[in-house]
Amino acid sequence: MKYTSKLPALLLLEDGTIFHGKSAGVRGMATGELCFNTGMTGYQEIFTDPSYTGQLMVMASVHIGNYGIKLDESESTGIRIAGMICRNLSPMMSRKDADMSIQDFLTQNNLVTITDVDTRAIVRHIRNKGAMNAIISTDSQDLDFLKKELAKVPSMEGLELSSRVSSLTAWDFNDSGDIRVALLDEGFKLNIARHLALQGCRVRIFPYNTSFSEMQQWQPDGYMLSNGPGDPSAMPEVVNTVKQILDSGTPLFGICLGHQLLAEACGMRTYKMHHGHRGINHPVKNFLRGTSEITSQNHGFAVKQEDVENAADLEITHKNLNDHTIEGIRVKSKPAFSVQYHPEAAPGPHDAAYLFDEFVAMIRQYAGRKAATV
Repeated sequence: MKYTSKLPALLLLEDGTIFHGKSAGVRGMATGELCFNTGMTGYQEIFTDPSYTGQLMVMASVHIGNYGIKLDESESTGIRIAGMICRNLSPMMSRKDADMSIQDFLTQNNLVTITDVDTRAIVRHIRNKGAMNAIISTDSQDLDFLKKELAKVPSMEGLELSSRVSSLTAWDFNDSGDIRVALLDEGFKLNIARHLALQGCRVRIFPYNTSFSEMQQWQPDGYMLSNGPGDPSAMPEVVNTVKQILDSGTPLFGICLGHQLLAEACGMRTYKMHHGHRGINHPVKNFLRGTSEITSQNHGFAVKQEDVENAADLEITHKNLNDHTIEGIRVKSKPAFSVQYHPEAAPGPHDAAYLFDEFVAMIRQYAGRKAATV
């Protein structure tokens, strides 16, 4: 059984391609960059991931909503995607401990959704033509009007979005533990803080544009640069803060956007990818361990490989086995490293969770060296 609606809906792409379907969620219009996620599960975590701010999400999995919504599995306080496109939306919930149906979740979060479209065709189109802006409409079918509305949508390239999703004030996720980690919130996923807390870390979340001096007043033992939306090259103030963290010699770990910000702070360039990586089955080669990992990914920007290869103080630690893009770097002269993928992935895979162990071990090692010099 699938959710059925008699209300028509339309998806118009920037290049003029049109898909017709049915309305779900709330009625209205939604605009943003069109992207797709290939994960077969974890739709709630995808919807609530702040990194998807400003994007219309095509769900490649055919059935969405079949196990309902469990609120404590969200990655933020609500839905962050701009709109959702899927093939079948299920009104049934197979989990007894689900808090609500997906339809209720979409409605409560005011999300415009189109169903009953050929998502395979949309995915193939994006893979061939590249990421582009689009508009979902459940009200107007006037193509001239919709094209004018779509023309108003800014390109993701050059767009700073962390300010739209970051915490407004500093707050403690976990206030017990012998290690203090300052998490710079560029649009962080809650599971990053959960993993740090499981490692016995006290975690304080700081707004995306918090100065280095302000964070230093808390006397952190380590810094975490979170994931987030938008173009890293449009965040020079944050990049400057990362430079100051590096200069301090305090251990630093970056994830996704945090990885790109670390690279920018080291003088590397980032670029907009053709259609990005979004899914939970991306193979990555770990050169330090000589192993491969299956990873969760969500990014539309990447670090220029030639820049890292020509940098004397940087080492490539991970690469994507599909397209050989950079997935991890390490600063040779500083206790700092980052990965492009998500080691905190929920519901999984968990191949890269060891990176939190390595980060905490680095903090303890640094603290030991620091104490020995006092």
